[in-house]
Amino acid sequence: MMSFKKTTSRPGYTIPVGISGCLLGDEVRHDGGHRRSKLCLGTFSDFFEYRRFCPEVAAGFGTPRPTMRLVGDPGNPRLRLSDHSGEDLTDQVVSGFSGQLETWSHLDGYILMKNSPSCGMTGIKIYRENGYPLEQRGRGLFAEALLKKYPFLPVEEEGRLNDHVLRENFVMRVYVHYNFRHEVRRQPSYHNLLQFHSSYKYLLMAHNQQAYRELGQLLAVSGKEPLPELLDEYQFRFTKAVSKPAKRGSQSNAMQHILGYLSRTVSSEERLGILDVIAQYHRAEVNLATPLTLLNHYIQRAGNDYVRAQRYLEPYPAAMGLRNQV
Repeated sequence: MMSFKKTTSRPGYTIPVGISGCLLGDEVRHDGGHRRSKLCLGTFSDFFEYRRFCPEVAAGFGTPRPTMRLVGDPGNPRLRLSDHSGEDLTDQVVSGFSGQLETWSHLDGYILMKNSPSCGMTGIKIYRENGYPLEQRGRGLFAEALLKKYPFLPVEEEGRLNDHVLRENFVMRVYVHYNFRHEVRRQPSYHNLLQFHSSYKYLLMAHNQQAYRELGQLLAVSGKEPLPELLDEYQFRFTKAVSKPAKRGSQSNAMQHILGYLSRTVSSEERLGILDVIAQYHRAEVNLATPLTLLNHYIQRAGNDYVRAQRYLEPYPAAMGLRNQV
């Protein structure tokens, strides 16, 4: 039987994550420079094993090189030189990254460089033929292809990861993807899917209570659907449910539900103390780590095996310190 365990504080493995090469200090930008990320090379580097890539260099462009921009139909823009020639580089760039995309099924996340016509994930300017920008923004060519090829993959721009809430959510989704890939996709079975779902019950509740109920209903009749289709549907719904950060009210609700498992093993006075700290978190007086550390202490001491196995208590290594900031 496969064993499902919570992530430890210092796991003996690293998570494979793709990243724009310039964020690791590679001098591959159009001006010959880089955008070295302290976050990616600092906190994340102890836990992530990077697969660096620059689609423009892979397409054969040197450094430095002329700037490029997206032009034309927002639904299918072309990549052209920004100078007066307007040379179309779309096919060259696409051919440079297309073969690489096929080799990245082992990745559990991707960190992209913002504002790039190839790597930018959001808000990329698209220009008219006359040189004026459209109101509608889009994605870089590589980012669009990456998200289309791997719709379940957690992808984020490095700049947005400076937001503590978005950073915590991204890392959580990376570990979810890693665990689903290893525990369910590698050995597909209804049993392994149910085990995975059980371990993420309260994390799912904290993010989206409607999806929590709907996924429970889906699994209740899971034997009626072919397993490959069920896995895709489940992962799609789960990924969507946790794609947005959980709100304080939902987090507090999930912690209160977990506290219910201590009703017979912890005194009422101690439970009231835990509830008081949860209320402080709800009022934004303390960070998320404060009530969860207290709750986890009692769960490990007096909880049962089921609630101890809840990944909500530690969805990623505690050593990352992410819950101290949200």
